[in-house]
Amino acid sequence: MAFEETFDFVIVGSGAGSVCAALWLQTIGKSSVILEKTEKFGGSTSTSGGVIWAPNNMLMRREGVPDSQEKALTYFQSVVGDVGPASSPARRRAFLSGVNEALEFLECQGMQFFRPEGYSDYYDDRPGGTSRGRTVMAKPYDLRKLGAWAETPRRLAALPAPMNIHEVGRLGMVKTTWAGKLVAMRVAGRVLVNKLTGRRWAGMGLALQSRLLRIALDHRLDIRLETPVGDLISEDGRVVGVALASGKRIGARDGVLINAGGFSHNAEMRAQWGPQPSSVQWTHANPGDTGEMIQAAMRLGAAVDLMDEAWWNTISVPPGVAGSRASHVADISRPHAMMVDQSGRRFCNESASYMEVGQKQYARHKAVPAVPAWMILDDRNRRSYPLYTAMPGQTPQAWIDAGYLKKADTLDELAGLCGIDPAVLRDTVERFNGFARSGVDKDFHRGAREYDHFLGGDRSNKPNQNLGPIETPPFYALQVYPGDVGTAGGVMTDECGRVLKADASPIPGLYATGNSTASVMGRSYPGAGASIGAAIAFAWNAAHHAARRNQPASTAP
Repeated sequence: MAFEETFDFVIVGSGAGSVCAALWLQTIGKSSVILEKTEKFGGSTSTSGGVIWAPNNMLMRREGVPDSQEKALTYFQSVVGDVGPASSPARRRAFLSGVNEALEFLECQGMQFFRPEGYSDYYDDRPGGTSRGRTVMAKPYDLRKLGAWAETPRRLAALPAPMNIHEVGRLGMVKTTWAGKLVAMRVAGRVLVNKLTGRRWAGMGLALQSRLLRIALDHRLDIRLETPVGDLISEDGRVVGVALASGKRIGARDGVLINAGGFSHNAEMRAQWGPQPSSVQWTHANPGDTGEMIQAAMRLGAAVDLMDEAWWNTISVPPGVAGSRASHVADISRPHAMMVDQSGRRFCNESASYMEVGQKQYARHKAVPAVPAWMILDDRNRRSYPLYTAMPGQTPQAWIDAGYLKKADTLDELAGLCGIDPAVLRDTVERFNGFARSGVDKDFHRGAREYDHFLGGDRSNKPNQNLGPIETPPFYALQVYPGDVGTAGGVMTDECGRVLKADASPIPGLYATGNSTASVMGRSYPGAGASIGAAIAFAWNAAHHAARRNQPASTAP
C-alpha cells in the first residue's frame, strides 16, 4: 500500500504517554510521529492537576514510604473490585509495572518530579490504601524555556495562579489556618517574582506537559499540530497506518497508538452511551475530546466497555463568558456547606472522591430529580472560604442579580427560590447541623477518611474538619451539575495496550491508551492522577510490545 510517509510507530494524540512512548522508541532506533489534531499540545492532561498515581514509585522508595505491588493490588481489589476485563488482574499488574518503568525512564531523560506528602489515596481507609499518598507530580516550570513553543501547550482560558493542585485545599483555608496563610504567601511571592523578572511559572498539568514538550523538542521528536486523523488504514486485518483528514496517508510499520482522549465534547456519543441528562457544556475536557478515534477503532471491530462512565467533577455554569464552567470539588467539601437533590435531601458524602460524588448524583436522579442538585451554604461559609473565584467575604452581586447564586435571609425563603419544599430543607439542615455539632455524619460518614480532609478539611473547625452547621444568615444556594474532566470508557485493550475485539482477540497493529480506552481503574478513582498514570503506563507498554511484536505476547511488558 502506498504511503506518503512511513514511520515505525504512529501516535494519535498528544496527551500523557505520547512523548514517553516516542522517546523510548527513539532510544532503540525506532521512528515515530505524534499527530495532534488541535493547534495546542498536551490534551486534557495539560489543563488538569497534572498528578500521576503510581503505587510503589521511585520517589516513595527514596523517601522510605512503605508500599509494594502486593499492597497496591489489594487496594485495587478493595476499591475497584470485579468490573470485567478492563480491570483484569493482568492489566492491573501491567499498569503497576508500566507506570513505574515509564516514570523512571522519563526521569533519566530529564523530567523532574516531586512527591506531595499526604496527597492521600481517595479510599485510604480501605485494605491496601495509604494516607501518605502514591502520587507524583512534575516540578513547576518556567514556560520561557520553551522558546518559540511557549504558547503551544494547552492551558486554561487564563493562565492559572502559580500553584500546584495539592496547594488548593490549603489555600482555601487562608482565613482560618496558618497553613492556608503560608500557602497564600508562597503564591503571592511567586506572582511578585513573575512580575519582577518576567518568569512564567507554571504548575499542575501545564508543568507536566511543558516539561515533556521541552524534552521532546530537545530530542527532535516529530510532533505535528493541527493534523487530524480521519481514519485508520488496515490491510489483511492489520492496521498499517492512518489517513489524515487532509487526505494524506501515513504508514506505520509496527503499529498505531490511539491516545486521543474520550468523547466528552461529542453530544451524540454522550446521548448514546452516557447517563442522562448530560451536556457538552459541563465538561472540562479539552475541545479535541470528540471520540472519532474510538469510532474508527469500532469500525474495525473493536469492543468497548464502560462507555457510560466518566471522571466526574461537580461544576456550575457561571454567567458571563459563554462556555465557562466552575469546579466545586473543594467548595462542597468545606464546612457550612452541603449538597441536596431537588427534594431537599442529601444523597452523598460531599467530601468523597469527585468521581464518586458524580456517580451518586446520577444514581439519585433515577429516583429523585438530582441533576442539577443544589449546593447549600451559609454566611459563615462565605466569610471563611472561597467560592469559585470569589474570595472569602466577597460575594459578587452580579452572581445574585443573574440568578446564578440564590440568596435569602431564611431557609424557607431559599427553598422557595430553589423550588424545594421548605419543610424538607429545614429538616435536612437540622439533621446535618446535628452531625456537625457531634462531629459524626451518621448518614454518609463525611470527614471520616483522610482524603476527605485534603481539599475541604479545615483543621481549625472542630470536631470534624469537613462539617460545620448551616445556621448563619444569609443563606445561599448554587445549582450544580455532574460535570467531567473526561470520559472513562472506550475500546477494550489488554495488558500490552492492544485493542481487542469482542472475542478478546487483538486487532493486529492497533494499540490504545488513556481516555480512549475502557479504564483499568474501572468505575472508581483510586487516587489523584489515576487516569494520567494509566495513560502513561499503557502507552509505555504499547510501545514496547509494538517494537517487539514478533515475540510471543507473554514476553511483552
